[in-house]
Amino acid sequence: MIRAAQRLGQAETYYFARKMAEIQTMNEQGHNVINLGVGSPDLAPHPSVTLALKQALEHELAHKYQPFRGVPGLAEAFAAWYHNHFQVAEMGKENILPLIGSKEGVMHISMSFLSPGDEVLVPDPGYPSYSAAARLAGAAVVYFPLKEENQFLPDLNELSKMDLSKVKMMWINYPNMPTGGNADLNFFERLIKFALKNKILVCHDNPYTFILNPRPVNIFQVQGAMDCVLELTSCSKNYHMAGWRVGAVAGHPDLLAIITKFKSNVDSGMFYPIQQAAITALALGEEWTTSINAIYEKRKAAALQLLSMLGCEVKTSGTGLFVWAKIPSSFENGESLSDWALQHMRTFITPGSVFGAEGTPYVRLSLCSPVADFETAADRWHHECHKVGNTQIHMHHNTLP
Repeated sequence: MIRAAQRLGQAETYYFARKMAEIQTMNEQGHNVINLGVGSPDLAPHPSVTLALKQALEHELAHKYQPFRGVPGLAEAFAAWYHNHFQVAEMGKENILPLIGSKEGVMHISMSFLSPGDEVLVPDPGYPSYSAAARLAGAAVVYFPLKEENQFLPDLNELSKMDLSKVKMMWINYPNMPTGGNADLNFFERLIKFALKNKILVCHDNPYTFILNPRPVNIFQVQGAMDCVLELTSCSKNYHMAGWRVGAVAGHPDLLAIITKFKSNVDSGMFYPIQQAAITALALGEEWTTSINAIYEKRKAAALQLLSMLGCEVKTSGTGLFVWAKIPSSFENGESLSDWALQHMRTFITPGSVFGAEGTPYVRLSLCSPVADFETAADRWHHECHKVGNTQIHMHHNTLP
């Protein structure tokens, strides 16, 4: 048997890939599992976006290899997005590198800038790909906690006390996944000063910009950000194009040139019609954002009700596409609640430990399911209570009394 490369010993199979296989098996057995765990948008893009895709299929360039830096107009569309929503005057097409989704960008940035011996600051809880990509690049991961008492922001004072001599990169993500925490310009200003002082490249993963976020700001609104920040943005969540795989990394042209050197050895560009559709999507305005948030508000209300039934503690002010909830004391940890819900309610809820040790006492609900799914899950909870003749669930070791 041919052995795997040693670098793969630093990575595990993505949690959701394993969990979806388990859920598929349960569904094949007739259990009809409700999936409230995965952040895969179920809503369609704006009709103008799908129309742009269909029309572009007839273009003479539609089925050819595409430029590594995107078709003419795509980088300009992302730059205009920064101008229109955040008035970032210094953002031009030279500051944009289109990507096949922002998850690709996590790996490309890591492979382009990290070497063995480097260290990377990674949030806990946080997106698992940050640490996986760092380790695949040969770097060491240094976790920093996101605490509820600090509004799920990094404690820059505590980080400043650490030995940062080997730290080359820091990942942040606001609106935050999974906690729903958010950052304002005051925090970004302090972060930029911290990064410039310590010569750290800040990588801001920003796919949830407008979702349930009443006061969106952008890190490039801060003076000095262009010198030390790369930002990943994506059409996946804001424009319901997750399966289309189109996003971008924004930053200084010199930094993008380094990423391009790596990326050009990995892919041969994106499908032409998808790029044309993305140009259309990026031009959508406030009316689109208002319409999708109206749907997510109703789903969030249903999610909060379900979590309340389970005895979880939730702050309603969270932003983004998920609801982060602290489990009741009757459960040992978020994984035990998740296992119980899957077994007794045939409902999948993501345990917070997937995102790091700090997430152990939490669970995460996704808003990528219709209200009816949350209501069905609640009905199954009531049915489980009725079976044991109890109106409240009191669990011990994952079983009902």
